[in-house]
Amino acid sequence: MNLHEYQAKAVFRSYGVGVPRGGVAGTPDEARDVARSLGGEVWAVKAQIHAGGRGKGGGIRLARSPDEVFRHAASMLGAPLVTHQTGVAGQIVRKLLVERGCEIEREHYLGVAIDRSTDQTVMLASREGGVEIEEVAKRSPEKILTEQIDPVCGLMPFQTRRIAFGLDMRGERALKRAADFMSALHRVFMELDCSIAEINPLVLTKNGELLALDAKLALDDSALYRHPDLAAMLDPEEEDPTEREAKESSLSYVSLDGNIGCMVNGAGLAMATMDIIKLHGGEPANFLDVGGGANTEQVKSAFKILLRDDKVRAVLINIFGGIMKCDTIAKGILGALEEVRFKAPLVARLEGTNVEIGREILARSGVGIVTAADMREAAQTVVRLAAANSR
Repeated sequence: MNLHEYQAKAVFRSYGVGVPRGGVAGTPDEARDVARSLGGEVWAVKAQIHAGGRGKGGGIRLARSPDEVFRHAASMLGAPLVTHQTGVAGQIVRKLLVERGCEIEREHYLGVAIDRSTDQTVMLASREGGVEIEEVAKRSPEKILTEQIDPVCGLMPFQTRRIAFGLDMRGERALKRAADFMSALHRVFMELDCSIAEINPLVLTKNGELLALDAKLALDDSALYRHPDLAAMLDPEEEDPTEREAKESSLSYVSLDGNIGCMVNGAGLAMATMDIIKLHGGEPANFLDVGGGANTEQVKSAFKILLRDDKVRAVLINIFGGIMKCDTIAKGILGALEEVRFKAPLVARLEGTNVEIGREILARSGVGIVTAADMREAAQTVVRLAAANSR
């Protein structure tokens, strides 16, 4: 689960991570009022969407009067913001963060993430802030400072000082300020079960302050039950409506760019199914995992989600029945087809518990579902049918 910048900064502030003064606005009048209450001569007006690249897309603008803040807000609110992460349709801007400007001396990058190659948390830093860290890593990997954090010892003082030296923090006071800042960010990451905590840019102001000029917090969905206050920050408007509907039915759904719908039970089988579709020249349109213990109604909901996708030209149902019985899948599919009209071809490969019953249910249905004996045959068949249905 991703937080908006203003939400992430509120969390940072509660942990002692420095952030600029600012306020949230939902209307141009509110934006102007925030600017007036903050005081100053320069303000940043920042679109609040769950996507990067806002600055390049026109989603971050500077204003030199409260009236200019109003004009920026009026042109941004309610309009789509297109960045390299949103796709061509963009995302509608519904909220703005208005912040008082600061005098910047230097910009850096600082983040905490999980290094899956070592199964440890890692703190990353770079003198080059305000640009994508992936680009810095490709262009100048030597400019990335990395500290592996031992899960037992945690972030150690010598590590924070080493990063601070690498960022050219000079003097005992500056080193202490930087070390405290990094330790606070690490506490945010660990205590709130984050998958990433990122500040880009981290700015050093002319008066020596360290401030998170931008803030990104991504939370582990599986741990949200431990943080009901954070779970309440979910912005449903920023989620894909279909993915949100699937989540409400305890299903896992991810939209992709192809034209073959995939319904499976289990993430491993889903990955294998998408791989074999691509191996035979097809492109998956989605990833829909009904899990191991879904009932008939959940299967019906899953299939209705698949069938509503306009990109889908054929569907592959690939089920290995263990806890999930093949006859349950078959009944759910037929129930969904009674409620949703769908003309694209359906290919089913069923194996496991009650497989013969499931196959018989489909065979007697008269809906023309094509059955396959194994995954290879299923993939070859669905790719061929999708191609024929796309002409």
